[in-house]
Amino acid sequence: MSYGTTFPLWRAAAGGAWQDYTCHAFVEGMRDGTLPRAAFLRYLVQDYLFLVHFSRAWSLAVTKAETLEEMRACAATVHALLNDEMRLHIETCAAAGISEAELYAAREAPQNLAYTRYVMDAGHSGDFLDLMAALAPCVLGYGEIGTRLAAAAGDTAYADWIATYAGDDYQDTCRAVAGLIDGAVAYRLGPSPTDSPRWPRLCARFETATRLEVDFWGMGLSG
Repeated sequence: MSYGTTFPLWRAAAGGAWQDYTCHAFVEGMRDGTLPRAAFLRYLVQDYLFLVHFSRAWSLAVTKAETLEEMRACAATVHALLNDEMRLHIETCAAAGISEAELYAAREAPQNLAYTRYVMDAGHSGDFLDLMAALAPCVLGYGEIGTRLAAAAGDTAYADWIATYAGDDYQDTCRAVAGLIDGAVAYRLGPSPTDSPRWPRLCARFETATRLEVDFWGMGLSG
């Protein structure tokens, strides 16, 4: 998936970490149905907590934004996270006997703490672009993974997860976020962003968040 012009450049700069993330054994286990259900539920509980913090990070982006268009786009993403994406987690866990109150009260895994606090720190210590670079691997990576698995997966117990991230609503969110990032980069770095002295740091932000995604999948398998 291309998702604009900035994302492909950041993805290429991440090197092998991107492949490790998007083709992780956890992901492939969802594709062919071999992922143990216990591992998936362990991941899903942690991902619910992740999305709570991710929603806070996108709320922080509203305060870091410099235009009304950026503010509106970030606010819309918060809405999508809280009211759409988290529904999959709540419904799937409820079917396994895990209530939303139990989800919210679950203990965060170290990999979850590392990733979510890294993203929040990127926003607090940096500017809007630092935060976007740290947020992008999750949003756009899941869109890429969902699309690939939808085309390749057979009869798998994880069809609902795949359909969520391959679906039109989530793909619309990906395209909107990619457009937001492209606009923010052009606004702040001009027509040749790769020539900016800030570019390597933004690529490093993206690559670090990608490596933390790899660890997050590993957390699901490690129990």
